[in-house]
Formats: sequence, structure tokens, C-alpha cells
Amino acid sequence: MSKIQDNEVKWGILGVGNVCEVKSAPAMNLIPNSKIVAVMRRSEEKVKDYAKRHGVGKWYTSALDLINDPEVNAIYIATPPNAHLELATIAAKAGKPVYVEKPMARTHLECLEMIEVCKQANVPLYIAYYRRELPHFLKIKELMDAGVLGKIRTVHINLKQKLDASLITKVETNWRVDPELAGGGYFFDLASHQLDLLDFFFGKITHANGFASNQAKTYAAEDIVTGNFVFESGVLGSGNWCFTTSKNAELDQTIIYGSKGKISFETFGKGEFILETDEKGLEKFSFELPKHIQQPLIKTIVGDLLGTETCNSTGESGARSNWVMDQLVKERI
Repeated sequence: MSKIQDNEVKWGILGVGNVCEVKSAPAMNLIPNSKIVAVMRRSEEKVKDYAKRHGVGKWYTSALDLINDPEVNAIYIATPPNAHLELATIAAKAGKPVYVEKPMARTHLECLEMIEVCKQANVPLYIAYYRRELPHFLKIKELMDAGVLGKIRTVHINLKQKLDASLITKVETNWRVDPELAGGGYFFDLASHQLDLLDFFFGKITHANGFASNQAKTYAAEDIVTGNFVFESGVLGSGNWCFTTSKNAELDQTIIYGSKGKISFETFGKGEFILETDEKGLEKFSFELPKHIQQPLIKTIVGDLLGTETCNSTGESGARSNWVMDQLVKERI
């Protein structure tokens, strides 16, 4: 059953910043029965420029004006997380489905409020955890579900990035390291993707604890986090995130261990992974990633709204990653 009255999803976008240049918004005009009809940004100069470059007919500097545009029947919120709850509430009360950038909100409590307001308004809520639909991650899940790794035992995340020296002078303009805007630092921005992907692979995380610290003191948010977690499926996991390492120490690696082998991959790299099994040894898989990285997920959202397929990145699943992050940073040292 269709979740919108029209047979076409007509997007209104709130916050046409960098993520809307290539990653997400252009895909909305490439998917059948989907198009962008209006965009909004507070800066008139910037929103007019975006609309002109991307061929969008209408632009606004007021979120409320865009949401109330009668032609718009679905809202994409591409702002920093501090505005997600407020904008999702306005959109839901206007009866329009909501697609929200990740992380879903600054806290798990805000996520729960978003879920409830959309539930009360009877509108769907989707979250931009697009890795759930990328080909190499779908292949990893397919292999694990087929038993290639045997019984999954444990999974380990190791993410190290060098300190961005420009932050020393640009902290005030970088919302990703401002807890008031983002909920936390780069951990909230990047680990949210990793934790959601593991949720997709193994199901809900039921227990989590960790430690967070601000070692470099370059900005207010945490810059290092370590933690452990347990999935409802019985898989055990751990994570180590540090954003103040040297360049030669940078690393993006997740390893899944099973009783018959292991899989290792980068979350933020190419569409590749390595499978090592007792039976076949080492195998490398490589997939081409879409130019507009969110396109496969947005396609499922359009299909879900039109009643032709199902999207599995919802408010409920997105909120679970926020819950885990809240637990991992609760103990500040």
C-alpha cells in the first residue's frame, strides 16, 4: 500500500549543504517516480546557487515554508543533528514522510521523540544509513547468512584518523566536533555508520559499555572512545576509535570472526572486502560503488513510499545506534 497519495515522491530538502552535492540529493532525480521540487537553506545566496546548479525550480530560506509547500510530499532533512528533532516534528505534523541524515539525532532520547511524533502523525521515518544497501556489504551479509564463516563469534572495529590541524583554527565552523550541534565528535559522525552496519549484520545490540576521553583537547567533544558490546544474536564485539593519531597510524578496519573463517573490510573505503576460510583460503571481493552513494537506499525509500518495496533503515533501527553510542561515551575519563 502506498504511503503517499501521489504516485510520485516529490522531495523537499532542508539544508542543501555538502552531502546534497553528490552523495544524496542528485539520486532523487534519477530514481523513477522521484524528483526534487524544492530546496531550503538559510543563506539566500547559497540556496539560490544550489537550486540553479541542480535544476530545482523552487527554493526557500524558511524550513516552515518548504514543509508547507503543497507540492512537496516528502521531506529530506540534511541539516546537522541538533535540528533533526524539531524539523522532523514539523514535517510529521504536516503529514509528510521524513528522511533524516545520520546520526539520527544528538541523543537516543531525541531519537525516541522523533519516532513517537512520526508514529502519532502516521508518517514513516527513514534514516540515511545507506551502507545497508551497498553491494559489498550486502554480499558480506549474504555470505554470513549462507554459513560461509560458520558460527559468528566476534567482531572488532578499529578506526584511527590523524588529527586535522585545521581544526585548531576552524573549530567554530565545524559542526561535527561541536557536541551541542552533533551530540559528540567524529565518533558520533562515523561510528554511527559502523554500529548501524553491524546492527544490519547481527541484529540489535543489547549490552554496551565503554570509555571516552578528550586527549588532544583541540575541541570540546571526545576524540577517543573504546568499548564493548553484545548482540541479541550472541555475537560479541569491541571497538576502538581515535581521531588524534599520526598519519602513518591511520586505519579503517572491521574484522568479523567465525568458526570457519573471517571477513575484513573498510567501512569508509572502496567496495572491497577479504574473505579467509579454512576451506578456500584467501579470497578478495570487489564491487563498484554508485556515484551517488545514497542512491540504492533512497530507491528503497521511494519504493516503500509507493508500496513496491521495503526500506530497512527506519527510525527504530537508527535509534539503536544512538543508544549504543550513548552507552559507549557515558563514562568520560
